[in-house]
Amino acid sequence: MQTQDLHRGRLIDHLQLVVTDLDASRRFYEAVLGALGVPIGGDGPGYFWADELFVSSPDSEAADGVPTGRHHLAFQARDRAMVDAFHAAGLAAGGRDHGAPGERSYHPGYYAAFLLDPDGNNIEAVFHGEAQRSAASVEITFDG
Repeated sequence: MQTQDLHRGRLIDHLQLVVTDLDASRRFYEAVLGALGVPIGGDGPGYFWADELFVSSPDSEAADGVPTGRHHLAFQARDRAMVDAFHAAGLAAGGRDHGAPGERSYHPGYYAAFLLDPDGNNIEAVFHGEAQRSAASVEITFDG
């Protein structure tokens, strides 16, 4: 029996995007998530995953055969520099600008950048300003 540890976010358990070009999406997400310090944690036929994000092709076992597209997904960043790096990495990996790094009016200190991924999903990195977290992640340990 093998013990497995998972680290999950505080609000979202997971998200799945069904994409038309898995290789293009992998290049994009490896670049933007790498800039945020989040590695790609899985790889299989027709899918990959990182933390709470699961990305698959329409013909994968997890998809229903239809690309989803046009979703909004926001990743947390540790600081403004990480938001800037996310935006630059995404543009270099085939993403399209959908809002350059800068402060937004959502609340004081909200610093974000927006990109469109290869399927047109609106992908954001946000730094909410200086704050203290109760935990870096939720750790789940189970035997499997």
